[in-house]
Amino acid sequence: MLKYLVGRLAGILPVLLVISVFVFGFVHLLPGDPARLVAGPDATQRDIELVRQDLGLDKPLWVQYGRFLGNAVQGEFGRSMKSKRPVSQEIGERFMPTFYLTVVAMIWATLAGLLIGVASATKRGRWQDHVGMVVAVSGIAFPSFWLGLLMIDLFSVKLGWLPTSGYGTWQHFVMPSLTLGLGVAAVMARFTRSAFIEIAREDYVRTARAKGVPARLVVWKHTLRNALIPIITMVGLQFGFLLGGSIVVETVFSWPGLGRLLVDSVNYRDYTVIQAEILLFSLEFIIINLLVDVLYALANPEIRYS
Repeated sequence: MLKYLVGRLAGILPVLLVISVFVFGFVHLLPGDPARLVAGPDATQRDIELVRQDLGLDKPLWVQYGRFLGNAVQGEFGRSMKSKRPVSQEIGERFMPTFYLTVVAMIWATLAGLLIGVASATKRGRWQDHVGMVVAVSGIAFPSFWLGLLMIDLFSVKLGWLPTSGYGTWQHFVMPSLTLGLGVAAVMARFTRSAFIEIAREDYVRTARAKGVPARLVVWKHTLRNALIPIITMVGLQFGFLLGGSIVVETVFSWPGLGRLLVDSVNYRDYTVIQAEILLFSLEFIIINLLVDVLYALANPEIRYS
């Protein structure tokens, strides 16, 4: 296992290098001139040129990329074109709100998805199965921005139970986490049902039932334990998507996280922040995939890596 982990960790750098090339290229293809936005609407062409020189945008692209890569290797990403603050500081202040929101959404979505999926699989063809799958399909079909606005109108405007935006108390987490996690819960429910039904057809499960093992023990020990491998994969992927894809939800609820920062940075053509955030999201996906592989071995001791 240790040799496998070392090999995977060593492979992170080449992957991030390739990603950095594409990120740098795509960011500089965005329409608009950052220097003009920084200089302001009343700036003269001379002012814009001075700003462009100050930001280093007058240099050839390969020189700009070399500077970006050199700073990234040292853990520095320069300063934000908009706020003039270090990019690491900008991202550091926004990371924890996004992380906390993602964790809360992932916890309830995973538990709800598992319960609905297991209930649907064990009651296949009955009303419990039909209700569970209707809920799952509805969760996938509802657009997150529409659900967020609907919840704001109901629970904030009409009932006055929850704040419409902001961050700091548990009430602020309720609507954003529900909006963010609903789609994950729906996917988890359908995926758990499929994995559970497939495992339930195996010979060892039928043997356990034939021996008179209690139904609950068959469900939770024999069937669910072996169905955890594909479920863990789905949990890891969904967590990565939530952590890097909360842009819409954070915008709707004015959540001070990475998603909102990325939207503001794209609108302002803040190249340094955009590049750093996308690299961070890529690194998160890589690390999450590595953790998923480790969890495989914990869920099933028969799995070994070499």
